[in-house]
Amino acid sequence: MTTIPERVSFIRKIHLFSGLSDEHLKNIAEALTDEPFKEGDHIIEQGKPGETFYMLQRGRVKVVRNHGSNREVVLAHLIPQDYFGEEEVFSNRSRTATIIAENEVNVLGIHRSKLTELQKQVPALKPSFDVVISSRRLWRKLQFKWVRSDEVVYFLARKHPVLLWRALVSPLFALLLPVGLIFGGLFTGMNWLFAIALVIVIFCIGWAIWLAVDWGNDYYIVTNQRVVWMEKVVGLFDSRSESPLSTVLSVGVETDQLGRVLDYGNVVIRTFVGKIPFNHVRHPTHAARMIEEYWGRTKEQGMAMEKEAMKDAIRKRLGLPIPPKPAPPPAPAPKGKARRPNPIQYFLSNLFKLRLEDGDTVTYRKHVFILWKQVWKPSLILLLLFIFGVWRSIYIAVQPDVLMFTPKPGGGIPAVDTLLLALPILSVPFWIWWGYQYVDWKNDIFMVTPDQIFDIDKTPFGAEERRSAPLENILSTEAKRVGIWGNLLNFGTVYITVGGSKLEFQDVLDPNNVQSDIDRRRMARNASKAAAASASEREKMAEWIATYHRNADEFRKQEEEKNKPNPG
Repeated sequence: MTTIPERVSFIRKIHLFSGLSDEHLKNIAEALTDEPFKEGDHIIEQGKPGETFYMLQRGRVKVVRNHGSNREVVLAHLIPQDYFGEEEVFSNRSRTATIIAENEVNVLGIHRSKLTELQKQVPALKPSFDVVISSRRLWRKLQFKWVRSDEVVYFLARKHPVLLWRALVSPLFALLLPVGLIFGGLFTGMNWLFAIALVIVIFCIGWAIWLAVDWGNDYYIVTNQRVVWMEKVVGLFDSRSESPLSTVLSVGVETDQLGRVLDYGNVVIRTFVGKIPFNHVRHPTHAARMIEEYWGRTKEQGMAMEKEAMKDAIRKRLGLPIPPKPAPPPAPAPKGKARRPNPIQYFLSNLFKLRLEDGDTVTYRKHVFILWKQVWKPSLILLLLFIFGVWRSIYIAVQPDVLMFTPKPGGGIPAVDTLLLALPILSVPFWIWWGYQYVDWKNDIFMVTPDQIFDIDKTPFGAEERRSAPLENILSTEAKRVGIWGNLLNFGTVYITVGGSKLEFQDVLDPNNVQSDIDRRRMARNASKAAAASASEREKMAEWIATYHRNADEFRKQEEEKNKPNPG
């Protein structure tokens, strides 16, 4: 059974209790109970009432969910300092999963009544639990496919809803215009004002829906391995910026006056491979403490792994057996038959996308504004031809003496109105012109891979010009937005200095984000090379230590001979 000081020392490391006084920590420790379990024991069971919150002090457990027909899915593996059961304790719901001990386990439990009483005494506990509970509820809804089977999602959040309401102010104010048009139509009798008002209302509703979807597409995630910022703008780009927890340098919190009142702000995570901001999240201080805890765990695990690697290197040099390492958990079986992407859907979804990800390669295209500058002339001509076709069709419909199909004497295929027949033929060269300009825009791309950057320019039916540079050769990067349109539509150029030359990613959307992508990958590449150099250095050191160990007896004998008293 653990003592009160041991419990205090243990819970002090858990972010839920970070910042509490020694007296509060002691009160919590006294309310805890030790509960040992053997391998295979069920600590909690899915569907049973949940009245106790548990913290894993020793051992390892797995989280299993039954999906019916005796089909169980392993959701996660938890280690010491992890916890479970908090959501059911606060919501009075049944357990959503089963927790099974994988070896000898000891957990510290606290009953709902005690936890509720402690929350009244220590108000700071509630926001910490709110962050955890909201993360787990959101994770159950989303279940991102890119999260690996050996990862545990600890934190998952969207921006605070106040950001959505801020964004909705513009379309709500825009609705005043159709209201004015409706009143104008009522007083003047101009019915066409009602039609314009309807079009504006439809536009405002679509605008509001787009803003809501855009707000809901940004996610901030912390797992036991990495921090991730997912950002998606419908139809333009879908990005995921991430860094391993081992590369974190610092975690900070930034809030403004309104943020302090509503308890939201920015959690800024600075890493070796760039900065990852968690913007406008709820309870930012508690979120930062959570990230700091898992960052600290990663550092401890990294030091332990480095020590083991050094031991193994020395054992290898001395010819000693290397202890076997625990096998990684098996990869989950594929769910159902893999669906082949529909070529038409794939083409349409990437028709105007400005940022595409394919594995570890990110591809950027020039901004849609640049495409519009290239295609506005054929687009205008095609629009005029279409309008003329619609006008001609209406004209034929209202003129009884003008026929769209003129029957031929003696039967046969009736003749189509000459003007209507000519329009599709006239539009063909303009469609070709439009397609040529689109392909020319689409072929001008910029790529960032894990080890290189590429600037590729290919004219339709022409030569391809390709410039590239290794990431480690990049000396500096600079992002600029120039002119009214560049600042208004958020596009510009990223200048990349490589040796004595420069590469330019021209007219890309959000050049600051593109610059961050490049810098992040450049630093990751440098960190990878530094890790390889560190491993090489470790091997050298292991060889020195092993050499000393093999010759220690000889050195000792030489030293004894040297220190022997002279008989004379």
